[in-house]
Amino acid sequence: MHLTIIGCGDAFGSGGRYNTCFMLKTAKATLLVDCGASAMPALNAQTVDRNTIDGIVLSHLHGDHFGGLPFFILDAQFLSRREKPLLIAGPPGSKARIDAAMEVFFPKSNTMKWKFPWSVQEIPVGVPTDLLGHSIVTAEVIHQSGAPSTALRLTDGDKTFAYSGDTEWTDALLPVAKGADLFICECYGFEGKFSGHLSWDVLRPRIGDLGAKQTMVTHMNPTMLSRLDEVRAGGVLIAEDGLKMAF
Repeated sequence: MHLTIIGCGDAFGSGGRYNTCFMLKTAKATLLVDCGASAMPALNAQTVDRNTIDGIVLSHLHGDHFGGLPFFILDAQFLSRREKPLLIAGPPGSKARIDAAMEVFFPKSNTMKWKFPWSVQEIPVGVPTDLLGHSIVTAEVIHQSGAPSTALRLTDGDKTFAYSGDTEWTDALLPVAKGADLFICECYGFEGKFSGHLSWDVLRPRIGDLGAKQTMVTHMNPTMLSRLDEVRAGGVLIAEDGLKMAF
């Protein structure tokens, strides 16, 4: 698999980072994992051809993780002139929330005649599911978003990518991360405890328990960004917008 970090910021763009959006090129397809509100400027900044993206996988339904979708879909209709199908997959409740977001941002868009087929697949929590030839399984985590917030584990039959989504510590992360070639884990703050989020204080002693081959931290606030040397010394990778890596 090949990862390009389109955006790895928190909800507020701390440090000038774009909202969460990871691009995965696998043996099966090219996917976006999350599509935060700033995804379109970030994709354009990295000159990504949006028509090469086969699917978009959502961890949960907060704007900094799915708010870029209406703009991506309208860009496909009017600017990039997409023709091939687009699959959007997310937790239960995704279809209604995406339809509502489309209508809020672009009234009457839900009655538009589309020039390309697009569909929403809702992934049942905890049930292995086929996604464009990949096997994906999700786990519900601790993060209020009006629908299940999930961590996810995706394999193309060769490599495995895992992602925490946004969450406090929960043992539900352990089977998601175990043995993954890359586990990307949110780590919002450096010290203390946060509602719905992890801190380095909480995550660091559990990294060995996660059992991933590589762990990368993302979704960081200013307290994390100001102490990255200390975090890096803890044996994890640091997400950066524009970072590319194979695993």
